[in-house]
Amino acid sequence: MKNFDESLSEKSSEAWRIVSSFLPIDQGRMDNVVEAMNYSVEAGGKRLRPLLMMECYRAFNGSGKVIEPFMAAIEFIHTYSLIHDDLPQMDNDEMRRGQPATHVKFGPGMATLAGDGLLNYAFETALRGYDREYLGDDSKDLVTAAMKLLFSKSGLSGMLGGQALDVYSEKNGVLLNQENIDYIYKNKTAALFEAAGMVGAILAAADESQVSTLRDSLSAVGYAFQIADDILDIEGDAVKLGKPIGSDEKNGKNTYVSLVGIEQSKKDVEKLTNEAISGLEKLDIKGDSKSFLRELFMNLIGRAS
Repeated sequence: MKNFDESLSEKSSEAWRIVSSFLPIDQGRMDNVVEAMNYSVEAGGKRLRPLLMMECYRAFNGSGKVIEPFMAAIEFIHTYSLIHDDLPQMDNDEMRRGQPATHVKFGPGMATLAGDGLLNYAFETALRGYDREYLGDDSKDLVTAAMKLLFSKSGLSGMLGGQALDVYSEKNGVLLNQENIDYIYKNKTAALFEAAGMVGAILAAADESQVSTLRDSLSAVGYAFQIADDILDIEGDAVKLGKPIGSDEKNGKNTYVSLVGIEQSKKDVEKLTNEAISGLEKLDIKGDSKSFLRELFMNLIGRAS
């Protein structure tokens, strides 16, 4: 029987194989921006969001190829957000996933275009879910519902909205309270985790109550993941993380840790972990999938405990 680390490695490799099959190809005059886009996507990582999407799809008995373009799309969206986060006008970080950030390698202008390109290309890629090659016998209505959910969670009412409040607060010296921190973390980070699992469940035709329960569980995962990231920015190892530590303090950034302190932050990570696992236990999914997802949640949000 495989242990979790072996399963995670295999599933990460499978997710990357699928995502990489959708990478953009230069068509003659776009070599610079395509190179920057692919450099950013290929930089590494565990492909957590497409992996989570794939696993939730299978957990609800999804078995077709319709999930594949969505897996690529969410990884492109996540990567575009990282490129923009690292820009000099944003967090001004020079390393990402153990290599020079895109703006360091290609310049801020091309990095901005690479991020824009990946967001637009995510739309194009997700739309391929309607193609017969991927749709098969699945419902076009489910593809439409999944697409609306994915782009809502990554837009103004999701990731982008959370990032906007985060940037505004940082640049204008706004001292964040608990309400605003909740909004930022539930949108900037948790929304894309929610999207990953919910898209998988929707495309597998899970019922509405199951999708809702999964959403709540993944919201706790995403929130805890971001708090853990704050803790790692103080206590982590830059080599293991593949990015600088201490950037939050350097940028004078208000974080969950700066609001409640590091010890309380660790307690809240544990509380959110319990909420996430409790929600997962309520789902009517296959036992092996539930076991893997439980371990995945613990792996993600136990990073700082």
